[in-house]
Amino acid sequence: MLIHPQFDPIAIHIGNFGIHWYGLMYLLGFLAFLALGHYQVNHRKWHGWTHAMLDDALFYGALGVIIGGRLGYVLFYQPDYFLTHPSEIIAVWQGGMSFHGGFLGVLAAMWLFARKYRLAWLGIMDFIAPLVPIGLGAGRMGNFINAELWGRVTHSSFGMIFPQVDNTLRHPSQLYQFALEGVVLFLILWIYAAKPRATGSISALFLIGYGSFRFLVEYTREPDSYLGLLSLGLSMGQWLSLPMIIIGGLMLAIIKKQQS
Repeated sequence: MLIHPQFDPIAIHIGNFGIHWYGLMYLLGFLAFLALGHYQVNHRKWHGWTHAMLDDALFYGALGVIIGGRLGYVLFYQPDYFLTHPSEIIAVWQGGMSFHGGFLGVLAAMWLFARKYRLAWLGIMDFIAPLVPIGLGAGRMGNFINAELWGRVTHSSFGMIFPQVDNTLRHPSQLYQFALEGVVLFLILWIYAAKPRATGSISALFLIGYGSFRFLVEYTREPDSYLGLLSLGLSMGQWLSLPMIIIGGLMLAIIKKQQS
């Protein structure tokens, strides 16, 4: 039996000011994006990227993640609440970010980036797809440190107790997501992208990989209290992940047909 360590969510205290672990996880994700991106620029030259382009892409992507992630949370998870409390929409420091909203934000940001550099949007997404999972894993570790988004009751002798919730064994679903969406997805995409691929294939693999991992782990994650389970007993995260799996599969099928 494991017990959550109940970490202090503030990593560094400086007087009345504190640096939160979750913010540090975002920083780690952005630094990983740069480090892996610079490696691709140097060693996978078929992409045609430069170091200056990568730095610019990080700026666009960071805006997409933050703006899209917040708006996605507002629209997908608590639209009624924010409709009556519109001033809190910008209160990102209170928590509340959505991966799927951030993903849509990045898609929009990279479309603007593609227009600026007059490049193919899908080719840009192929370049950045392998750079993303480490940041996703870091975010899930931030969730674990904060003891938020805990898992469902295990109904067995396996699990972790989250004292701030109850004394029941629950799935440490944040760690499952860290392992699958962060480590495993990164390895799959990084190895697959090690040689030139048809345009769109790396992006399609990201959609299928993330969508599938998220869909499966949601069965161990406690549904949001203000939403619960939706139709067919699926969570909001699962419903938002299904289109990713379907679109990714269709993309790969079209690419394979074009190559035959």
